[in-house]
Formats: sequence, structure tokens, C-alpha cells
Amino acid sequence: MTGLDSWYGYMKSHDRAALWDLLHPDAVFESPVVHTPQRGRDITFKYLSSAEKVLGGPGFTYVGEWKSESGAVLEFKNVIDGIEINGVDIISFDTDGRITHFKVMVRPLKAINMLHRLMAEQLAAQS
Repeated sequence: MTGLDSWYGYMKSHDRAALWDLLHPDAVFESPVVHTPQRGRDITFKYLSSAEKVLGGPGFTYVGEWKSESGAVLEFKNVIDGIEINGVDIISFDTDGRITHFKVMVRPLKAINMLHRLMAEQLAAQS
């Protein structure tokens, strides 16, 4: 099973232990809700598990996939509170299939603003 297969498996199962195992100890997370890259498995896990709760609901779907030897770009869509969200997950994997870098890009601006608020609420609930 590839790292990408493991990622899809996590998104279907919502198994937080599987996510933890999928992350490299030095993983880096970037998104519109953080101003600087977040470094390390602990913080990357926190952001990705929060994002899965905020974005990964019943309407979430991947609608495009572009793969390379070391990663993938996955386009996603969802609607939350009547706002259409379109974005991409840019994921890099090491040779063992663990995520080393995860970048999220989202549009339109009103979706970014809403996600910023929802992610802050979700992250606060985890603390």
C-alpha cells in the first residue's frame, strides 16, 4: 500500500491512529489558517485531524488527482454553511510512504475566512 492509499484510507476511516502512523516525525504542515509552516508530527497531526473534522464531513469529495513518484496533488470540494469550498492538498511522501509535507490551498476568500474561524474553534476544543 502506498502513502497515498494510506491517506485515502484515513479519510474514509477517520482513524486517528492511522493518521499518526502515516506522519513522518519531521512532517511539515502549511495552510491558509497558519502564517508559518508548522513543523513536527505533533502539530501536523493536530492540524490534519482538526481539518478532517471541519472539512471531511459528508459532502467532502476529492475530484482530481495528480501523482508523482514522491507525492500527489488532490483537488477537493465541499459545501459548509452554504459556502462552496474548493481546494487542493499537496502531499509529499518519503520512501516509506509517510507524509513529510502537507500543504492545503483553498479558495474562494470567503471559504478561507470561514475555515479559519472553524479551525480555530476545533483546535481550541482539542487543547
